This record gives sequence, C-alpha cells and structure tokens, in this order.
Amino acid sequence: MYEWILVLHIVSVISWMAGLLYLPRLFVYHVDAAVGSELYETLKIMERRLLRAIMTPAMIASWIFGLWLAVLTGAFAEGWFHVKLILLLCLTATHMAMAHWRENFERDVNIRTAKFYRFANEAPTVLMIGIIVVVVVKPF
Repeated sequence: MYEWILVLHIVSVISWMAGLLYLPRLFVYHVDAAVGSELYETLKIMERRLLRAIMTPAMIASWIFGLWLAVLTGAFAEGWFHVKLILLLCLTATHMAMAHWRENFERDVNIRTAKFYRFANEAPTVLMIGIIVVVVVKPF
C-alpha cells in the first residue's frame, strides 16, 4: 500500500507544482491585456479553472497523501520532516497568495506589475528545490 500512496503523492505534487509554475505566467500575460478585452476575459477563465480544477484539488491531495506517508513511515519524529513542513506551509501560503491575486484580476482591481508576477513565479521553484533537498538528503 505504501507504494500506491507514494505514487498518488508524487502525481498530486507534480500537478500542484505545474499549476504553481503556470498561474503566475498567466498573470504576466493578464497584466498586459486591456481590461475587458477578449484576451483579458479569457485569461480570467483560464486562471479560475486552473486554480479550482487542478491546483487546489492537487494541493489537497498532496497534503493528504503526504501526511499519510508521514504516518506510515514515522517521519513526524525526524528533523528533516519538520523543515519540509515549514517549506510546505510556505508553498501553501504561496498558493493562497496566487488565489488572492487571481481574485483581484477577476474583480479587475489588479495593482501589481508583470515584473512582480515574474518574480512571484520563482518562489514555488525555490521552495520545491528546498523540499526536494531536505527529503532526499535528510540533513537533519
């Protein structure tokens, strides 16, 4: 059973990360589109569907299967796992920030620049690398 839970965890994490890396890129394009234009409205739909149909379910599944794995392996007693949890909470906070930014676009009240979203696009990558290093190397 462990292997199947691990597979589901990996698939859900990959799906979540794909969304975390793609959504800010959509925001970059959204900033440059004229409010009310066909492109602007299309991006609203794409962002909403990405967040609601892929990212949020994948995030929830990642948490469920990850915690399940932690229980099965006794990871809660390991120092590396506590660091992973902190990084994972930061990744989840990034997800929530992106959801908030999407709502701002939905309401036509975005105040951020394309440069901001390009920078925001790097946060999930840095957190993902940190998580992978901690899980694989287990330095603590």
